[in-house]
Amino acid sequence: MRRTDRLFDIIQTLRVAKHPMTAAALAEQLEVNIRTVYRDIATLQARRIPIEGAAGIGYVLRRGFDLPPLMFTADELDAITVGARLVRRLRDPGLQDAADSVLAKITTILPEALRRGVVAAPFYVSKGQAETPTGIDLSDVRFAIRETRKMRITYTDARGQRSNRTIWPIAMAYYVDATLIGAWCELREDYRHFRVERIVTSTLLDTTFSTDGGKLMEGWLAQRAMDEATARAD
Repeated sequence: MRRTDRLFDIIQTLRVAKHPMTAAALAEQLEVNIRTVYRDIATLQARRIPIEGAAGIGYVLRRGFDLPPLMFTADELDAITVGARLVRRLRDPGLQDAADSVLAKITTILPEALRRGVVAAPFYVSKGQAETPTGIDLSDVRFAIRETRKMRITYTDARGQRSNRTIWPIAMAYYVDATLIGAWCELREDYRHFRVERIVTSTLLDTTFSTDGGKLMEGWLAQRAMDEATARAD
């Protein structure tokens, strides 16, 4: 979790707390150590956030304090709401939780007049047809893409043939009926797309790969433009 996100979460947690919260309780909720909470509290207090209390006693946020409301147009709020609901059908639990967290944060700081437009927005999104992956954690895939980490997967193709692959995850493509991982496949020595529901097992490796100054992504984008992702799924 980024420090800015953590500072925001501390404020939000103290805003809704009914009793003083100890650093230990905050640390457990934020999944950090107690010293980190002490430093974050000191930072917030230095920024004139009215947090009162002390180590060993607990902390409270002075009543009446609120963050400045975010200014959104009606269309922007609609876009946020629909976007979050679209994420829920991606069969990616990490993104689903993140989308719910985003909506919770927004509704917390929105003025009351706008809050209901997000909580009870009359927009409905279909559940989609994509299968839920069982052999891979999509959070690991997104992490591998960010950190340029290789993955080892056991994959079953459309003919039912199973193979072991070492891949370089480059991108993910979310469709209504499928989720694909765009990657360089060491076995095929070429770009390939893997349907996540066909992955039997997966391991995030410590080995990294080079993006070659962006050329790896450029090559994948060019390949995707030619076959529209699904045409070359193994």
